[in-house]
Amino acid sequence: MNRTVFALPARSDYATRAGLAITRVAEQFTGGANRLDDLINLLDRRRGVVLSSGTTVPGRYESFDLGFSDPPLKLETSGVNFKLEALNARGQVLIAFLGDVLREPCVVFSEKTATRLAGHIIRGDAPVEEDQRTRRASVMSLVRDIIAAFSANDDGLLGLFGAFAYDLVFQIEDLVQKRARESDQRDIVLYVPDRLLAYDRATGRGVVLSYDFAWKGKSTEGLPRETAESPYLKTPRQGFADHAPGEYQATVETARAAFARGDLFEAVPGQLFAEPCDRSPAEVFQRLCVINPSPYGALMNLGEGEFLVSASPEMFVRSDGRRVETCPISGTIARGTDAIGDAEQIRQLLNSEKDEFELNMCTDVDRNDKARVCVPGTIKVLARRQIETYSKLFHTVDHVEGMLRPGFDALDAFLTHAWAVTVTGAPKLWAMQFVEDHERSPRRWYAGAIGAVNFDGSINTGLTIRTIRMKDGLAEVRVGATCLFDSDPAAEDRECQVKAAALFQALRGDPPKPLSTFAPDATGSGKRVLLIDHDDSFVHMLADYFRQVGADVTVVRHVHALDMLKRKTWDLLVLSPGPGRPEDFGIKKTIDAALEQKLPVFGVCLGVQAIGEYFGGELGQLTHPAHGRPSRVQVRGGRLMRNLPNEIVIGRYHSLFVERDSMPEVLSVTASTEDGVAMALEHKTLPVAGVQFHPESLMSLSNEVGLRIVENAFRLDAGAN
Repeated sequence: MNRTVFALPARSDYATRAGLAITRVAEQFTGGANRLDDLINLLDRRRGVVLSSGTTVPGRYESFDLGFSDPPLKLETSGVNFKLEALNARGQVLIAFLGDVLREPCVVFSEKTATRLAGHIIRGDAPVEEDQRTRRASVMSLVRDIIAAFSANDDGLLGLFGAFAYDLVFQIEDLVQKRARESDQRDIVLYVPDRLLAYDRATGRGVVLSYDFAWKGKSTEGLPRETAESPYLKTPRQGFADHAPGEYQATVETARAAFARGDLFEAVPGQLFAEPCDRSPAEVFQRLCVINPSPYGALMNLGEGEFLVSASPEMFVRSDGRRVETCPISGTIARGTDAIGDAEQIRQLLNSEKDEFELNMCTDVDRNDKARVCVPGTIKVLARRQIETYSKLFHTVDHVEGMLRPGFDALDAFLTHAWAVTVTGAPKLWAMQFVEDHERSPRRWYAGAIGAVNFDGSINTGLTIRTIRMKDGLAEVRVGATCLFDSDPAAEDRECQVKAAALFQALRGDPPKPLSTFAPDATGSGKRVLLIDHDDSFVHMLADYFRQVGADVTVVRHVHALDMLKRKTWDLLVLSPGPGRPEDFGIKKTIDAALEQKLPVFGVCLGVQAIGEYFGGELGQLTHPAHGRPSRVQVRGGRLMRNLPNEIVIGRYHSLFVERDSMPEVLSVTASTEDGVAMALEHKTLPVAGVQFHPESLMSLSNEVGLRIVENAFRLDAGAN
């Protein structure tokens, strides 16, 4: 959203290219969240649109909300048939205007009344020159004619708002429809509003733009803005899926055979899930904005009881009339259970050749789409395989731009990409026919576009994915997966389930799951812990872990260790990490004093080295120091490693270690690295144990390894003789 909207004059008068007089009144306000909520709730029963960007990506997305209710004019198409309808008396002024000025040769009117213009499009043959395919006669020719009639450079917000369905591509390309379409299917629903609310979440600033129109002595001034109710009907319905178990995987196998023959490079078959939903569209939208904010969120009351609720992560086409941008998304992985799990998932996604190949093909096809209408040499990849983060998923995204050639406009940019390779496949024509041949039901709005085509020649649309279609008490969610020859059919099926999860969560009202569900036991409750600091930089985080399990922790520098052991009664002695060697801190005397008191001892890093030496072991030095290095460790049992997986990931900060060849008979190695370095030791008869790694490190956060080990430190005397 162009923030110059907040600097508009209080009143402006201007005329469109075709002579429609427009008066715009701007009412600035602050703290408009309540106004926005009221508008969203109103769309449960009134036609209108709210577009909401809940993410900020520098150079790509910024947070904003833009919406309206009670539009005076609606354009609706189905196949080649169209109707322009006045939704109130104000709309009749616009009907009169358009009835006089629309001149597109392929548009044939069968009805012209004060409230309605209806007719059909005469489709021509496909152009011989591919550069002109975006100008092929279609219902989009009517859209272009309407934009030309309203064209004005005085306003960057007013335009046509709504949705474009997938089936529009059948008017641009000569594809064969294999499945019957329902009688209620519409291909375009676009509104012309006469009042817009724009809101900047970052600053709390907002503006309401109110428009009046005048044409040949007719004016909207003073006429009521309200339109007829068009509510969501909560009719009891049964849920369904359009694929039986195993059918989607069979489709993927069919696609793999096509890849092997060279018929396709990739394909994106989809599947549909539907559930009964008694929640209102506004409620679902507001919830979705919280649990899954996205750059192309939308709530649309399309009339006839049909609603779209979207949390689309993907830009379809954005253009200012000269520059055209797209952001192909391909490559998906589920979020981890915590930040460390997230990092591992991101690493896995970026290292995945399959996901890289997917995005390679998507962006190459996207660049080809632009080359049809862009100036040679201007198509650039601005960002490559960047990570975008959503509530349940990570995606890899490219950002591509081009400059339109003279004679082409934003609608050409829109149509040349119909539809995005990320929801069809490649080669695109054969992939779209594959989708039509093998999907179990028509796509309707899915894989089309939502957003705005502005009268200043700009366009901003999102791809219609992660979108719920709500009608008559039923909520439909369609999802797809990008399939290659290397695809695992079961994995692609699972990906569809993951993509749908956030939408179903909003539908059902399930509470968002926390990133981590682990809650440490209070094993340290009532226990007094003395933690000896050997000039360490991690000791306070280590103390924090012991406090998390309920312990009363006292941290002292090593010079006070013996005195503190004598002055108070303790339940556990913790020997911290630190630089140097154990003898630099006199740790042998500290262990002597603890064992005289029969006090359990837990050592970390330097502390476990001291334990190894105390009982007769020798220290070795790593060839390459392990400083800030995560490692995979095999767990072999023991009290300290109780209830841990067989393999864990931990964080290391050490150069020295207890040599396996010198390991005392009284000590057991209960965990080690793949190359055999001891990572955990336990005394066989005494409550003494330690770990060479750092349980408090962020590298040890996965599966809450560190906290679990700290819990187990209070159980060292269990099983010790």
